[in-house]
Amino acid sequence: MNINLFNIKSNLKSRAKFIVFALLLCGSNILLDRISKNLAVRFLQGQKPLVFFNDLLVLIYAENSGAFLSLGASWPQALKFAVLLVLPIIICFVVLLWLMFKEERLWRVITGSCIIGGGLSNLTDRLVNNFYVIDFINLGIGKFRTGILNIADISVTFGVIVLLIMERRVKCK
Repeated sequence: MNINLFNIKSNLKSRAKFIVFALLLCGSNILLDRISKNLAVRFLQGQKPLVFFNDLLVLIYAENSGAFLSLGASWPQALKFAVLLVLPIIICFVVLLWLMFKEERLWRVITGSCIIGGGLSNLTDRLVNNFYVIDFINLGIGKFRTGILNIADISVTFGVIVLLIMERRVKCK
């Protein structure tokens, strides 16, 4: 097997911007989410909800043992482990590698890295918190409210919305 080290080095150099953006965005999303969850545990757990801006923002500690809006919370442990932990971790790392080494559009690397960073941070919760994710943000006006979520959820949602908008713009050209 003949490996051309010059081609590998050249490919890494040409992909440096994509690699740096992907790793920095994933890492910063994970870091911000981890810090915010640690603050939520320290200041919100066992406390009354904190209400801001006439009920627009409510900070309330919650532990979610399922996926989005508690999906899968009542599943058997083995199924939950496979579907909500192992499979998503594999998908996140495969897509991250694809973004770093194959994707040609920087905006896809940026949006994809937001999605993956948020996903990996919530998966980290599952690994270290006996399979639950810490949520603490509730947004809304009156009875129209989000579920209780976290910074990782916001990162994923932001990435998905911008990705969809950009994909639509590309298709319209």
